[in-house]
Amino acid sequence: MAIYAVYVVNRAGGLIYQLDHSNAKTEIEKTFSYPLELVLKIVDERVVVSFGQRDGIKVGHTLLGINGDPVSGRMVEDGRDVINVISDPDNYPISIKFGRPKLSSNERIMLASMFHSLYVISSQLSPEPRSSGIEVLETDTFKLHCYQTLTGIKFIILTDPRQGGLDSLLKKIYEIYSDFALKNPFYSLDMPIRCELFDENLKLALEHAERAAIYTASV
Repeated sequence: MAIYAVYVVNRAGGLIYQLDHSNAKTEIEKTFSYPLELVLKIVDERVVVSFGQRDGIKVGHTLLGINGDPVSGRMVEDGRDVINVISDPDNYPISIKFGRPKLSSNERIMLASMFHSLYVISSQLSPEPRSSGIEVLETDTFKLHCYQTLTGIKFIILTDPRQGGLDSLLKKIYEIYSDFALKNPFYSLDMPIRCELFDENLKLALEHAERAAIYTASV
């Protein structure tokens, strides 16, 4: 059980805070013989699995390394083109590492804006008047929980599917935001949150929630 990340999105859909807390295991390294059983393609200058899931390697995973050498985009660290390397039978058997690369700041901003739009759309599509937007999204590998305040600020947490106590955690995060961000005389609503006390208390709250969930599961 783990809490992976926290995002805070303002009323306009702008990302004003982001914290990576616990990292899920997202890297898998396997040795392959020729021919490679996976189908790869270039997406945004990255080599991505497009077909042939196996041994934990999934469609969408990015090629991160070859024989221990890091891969950046479509180039191995020594300057070789990844596609040329994996197409040459003389390079086999070959060890390839796949996984999810860390999101860039621009990608995080774009995803926060997209979620804000989906939240609004879901509210409008609801057959019930004054319905809230997306509160929970669940997959086989993670859950997304969202809490929107009366002022329109959204607190989003990504967790392990087994993590519990998330409704109370979201409200606790809102309390921390109110106590240490909003009461900061140098902060105004919708601005990026840059406050050490907010960071420290948020991390303590996340750690406490993780420990509480582990204790509850063991009882």
